[in-house]
Amino acid sequence: MRDLPDPLTTLVRRGREPAVVQAVRSTLAAVISYVVALWLSNEPAPLTAPLTALLVVQVTLYSTLTTGIRRVNSVVAGVLLAIGFSALVGLTWWSLGLIILASLVIGRFVRVGEFVPEVAISAMLVLGVTRVAETAWDRVLETLIGAIVGLLFDVLFVPPVWVEPAGEAIEEMARRMRRLLLDIKEEVGGHTPVERAAARLHEARRLDHDIVQVDASLRQAEDSLRFNPRVKEGLLFRVVLRTGLDALEISAVVLRVICRTLTDLAKERAGEPLFPEDVAAALHEVFAHLARAVESFAVLITTQVSANAEEAEDRLLRELAAGRVSRNHAADLMLGRVLDDPIQWQLHGALLTEIDRILDELDVEKRSQRLIDELDRQSREQREAHPQLDRIMRRLRKSRFGWRSSKG
Repeated sequence: MRDLPDPLTTLVRRGREPAVVQAVRSTLAAVISYVVALWLSNEPAPLTAPLTALLVVQVTLYSTLTTGIRRVNSVVAGVLLAIGFSALVGLTWWSLGLIILASLVIGRFVRVGEFVPEVAISAMLVLGVTRVAETAWDRVLETLIGAIVGLLFDVLFVPPVWVEPAGEAIEEMARRMRRLLLDIKEEVGGHTPVERAAARLHEARRLDHDIVQVDASLRQAEDSLRFNPRVKEGLLFRVVLRTGLDALEISAVVLRVICRTLTDLAKERAGEPLFPEDVAAALHEVFAHLARAVESFAVLITTQVSANAEEAEDRLLRELAAGRVSRNHAADLMLGRVLDDPIQWQLHGALLTEIDRILDELDVEKRSQRLIDELDRQSREQREAHPQLDRIMRRLRKSRFGWRSSKG
C-alpha cells in the first residue's frame, strides 16, 4: 500500500484531534437544534437553541452527562433574567451592568457549579434578541430544545474514545526522558562544565510542563471511557494508563534530582572529570539501560494502543535486570574510590539512591501490584457509591451463570 503524502497524512491526523472533532460535533448539534427550534418555536430566528447546544455538547459523553444539567440550569437562569430585564427596562448601559451582577449572584444559588459566568453570558447574549420576543416561554422552549438535542446528540452519536492520543502523549514524554538519560550517559564519562550540567537540569525541569499536558490528555481519555458503550473494560484501561503515568511522573521527578546531583558534582569537580574512568563506564551502562527501560515501560502501559506489549514487557525486564547489575557494579567501584578519597561521597550515594528509585518505579512486579490495588480500590468505591446497582449486577451475573449451568 502506498504511503499517503505528508500533507494528506497531516490533514488526516489533525482531523482526528479532539479540538477538530469537538468543533464538528458542536456545529452539527447546533444546526440540528436550530432546525428543530424553527419547527417548534414561534421565533423567526431561535438562536437560543443552538447557543444552548454549543454549551451542552462536550468532547466526551461523561462530560456531557455530568455537566449538561448544570449548563442547562445556567442557561435557563440567564435566559429568564434577560427576559425579565428586557420586559422591564430594556437594554441600556446600566441595565447591562445590573443584569451581569444579578446573574453572577443568582448563579451561586441555582447550583450551576463552575458555570456561574455562563449565567451572565447567556443573559447578555439573549438580552438583545429577547427585546422583541412575544412570550417568555419561547426562549425557555428554545433553551430546552438546544439542551435536549445536545444531550441526545452525544448519547446517539457517542464521542470517540481518546485513549490513543493519551497513549501518544505518554510515549512522547517517555521519549523526552529517554533522550535526557542518553545525554546524561554521554556526559558522565568526562569533564562536564557547570553550564552544560545546568542546561540538563533546566531540561529536566521542563518535563513538569510535559506532565501537566499529558495529565490533561489522560483525564480526557479517562472521561471518554466512562459511560461509553464502545468500551467493555473502561476501568482497566483507565487504571493502567493512570498508574503508568504516575510511575513516569515520579521517575521524571527523580530524573530532575539526578540532574541536580550531577550539577552539584560538576561544581565540586570544576576542571576535572565527574567520575574516574571505571566508574564512568559503569554509570554509562546504567543510564543506557534506564533510557531503554523508560521507553519500554511507556510502550507497555499503552498496551491498548500498541501491538508490542508482550515484547515491551520482555525488553523492560531485561533492561531492568541489566540496569541493576550495572548499578551494583558502579556502587562497588564507588565504594572502593570513597575509601581512598571520601570527597563528594554524599553526592555519589545520592546518585545511587536516585537510580534505585527509578529502577523501583519501573519494576514490573510493583506495577502489577499497583494495578491490583488500584482496581480493588476503584471497584470498592463504585460498590459503596452505588450499592443498589451493585446488587442488581451481582444478581444478573448469578442468573446468567445459573442459565449457563442449566444449559450445559
